[in-house]
Amino acid sequence: MLCFQVLLLLVVVASAAAQRRPYAYRAPESSEESYESSEAKYNFNWAVSDDSSSNEFGHQEARDGDDTQGSYYVQLPDGRLQTVKYFVDGDSGYVAEVSYEGEARYPDSYESFESREYRAPRPVYG
Repeated sequence: MLCFQVLLLLVVVASAAAQRRPYAYRAPESSEESYESSEAKYNFNWAVSDDSSSNEFGHQEARDGDDTQGSYYVQLPDGRLQTVKYFVDGDSGYVAEVSYEGEARYPDSYESFESREYRAPRPVYG
């Protein structure tokens, strides 16, 4: 009886497998018209301002087809604000203009508490 059930199961599986259609790959249908109608268009803007560390940075960009332009800024460790304004030109690629606001400031002594110099932590035993 068990042999008959196994044979019946094999016949059902073979029958189902025989009815499956073979997978046929076709290249996606596309035309220049569909490409042109789906050009990129977006606009975003974000910013971060952390008062405790005086860290400020942000980015904004807009794109409409081939026209892309934007800017980003970051507060540098020396106190200056660096701003980069850019646009993307199809022939020239990425074109950027970098500017700085403020004056660079450095601590009088690198031994001060606010020094940004890295020091390895002292080992603690116990």
